[in-house]
Order: sequence, then structure tokens, then C-alpha cells
Amino acid sequence: MRIAISATGLDLDAEVDPRFGRCQYFVIVDPQSMEFEALENSSAVATGGAGISAARMIADKGAEVALTGNCGPNAYQTLSAAGIQVITGVAGRIRDTIEAYKAGRLQPNAQPSVGSHHGMGMGCGMGRGMGMGRGMGPGIMPQAAPPAMSPEQEIEMLKSQAQMLGQQLNEIQRRLEELEKGS
Repeated sequence: MRIAISATGLDLDAEVDPRFGRCQYFVIVDPQSMEFEALENSSAVATGGAGISAARMIADKGAEVALTGNCGPNAYQTLSAAGIQVITGVAGRIRDTIEAYKAGRLQPNAQPSVGSHHGMGMGCGMGRGMGMGRGMGPGIMPQAAPPAMSPEQEIEMLKSQAQMLGQQLNEIQRRLEELEKGS
């Protein structure tokens, strides 16, 4: 089995990038051996179709599961059509995320977690603020549901965002404890 994770860096200690189609990198991991391959996401700077291109790229690499913060409808449809399970609301270090997946704490989504064009810099708020370069900026703020979304879909989207924010908070608290112990 191979798991593709949207990533801010090129190894297992990198953080999960909350964007799927416009993440900087993908780290593709065999969860049993923890062997991995890191890929630059050339779709990140595309003017359009980034999610679809990124989904095709990881499908071509044999991924069976995609772990990310958020996944839009085009990428979700492409991944699903390729038989790839999509799990959103994921945050933290890739190594920890793989362990959470293996322990059964991460469940596949039945639909996209955000609307179209979510990761294109329209208020996502990710950056290098509080994380001092570790990708732990203010996070993704809840977005209003796109008009075509049903109340049930909006509930699922908000639950996914709440889960992701909870994971980000846990990661921030873990890092604070690390820094305080080192002081």
C-alpha cells in the first residue's frame, strides 16, 4: 500500500500541507516499512486545474490513499475515480499522521471538504507566522459553504475543518512543550 500526503517538506518530519492541489510537495509512504518518496508538486503554481493534475500525479505513483488538510471537488472526483481514498482534516507531522492512519484514527471522506478554488490564496491564512518556519501559521479559518452545498455537506465540511484545527492545536501545544523543555 502507498499513501500520498500533501507536504510542506521532503521528509517524514515535514508538516502536512493543508492544501491538496497547491501543496509544495507530496510524500508517498509505504506505511509498513516507512520507506518514502518525496515529489515536488509542479501543479502548485498552475493557473488552473492544480487539483486534477496533482491527483493524476499521485495516482500515477500508485497511491491508494491521499491524506491532506483539504480537498476540493475536482481533485476529490479525480482521486475517487482512480480508486484513491481521500482523508481530509489532517494536520501535524507526516510521521505522526501515518501512525494515526495505521491506528485507524483517520477515516475516509465521502465528499470534498471545501469548495472549488479554496487553496488559491483566498483567505486561507497559512503561512510562517507562529510556527517560525514550521508551517504552523494561523490555520484555515472556517469558510462559508458554497451555494451548491447541502446542509449535510456543510456539516461534514465544518466537522472536517474542526478536526483539522484540533490537530493543528495539538501540534502547536506539542511544539510549545518541546520548546519549553529546551529552554
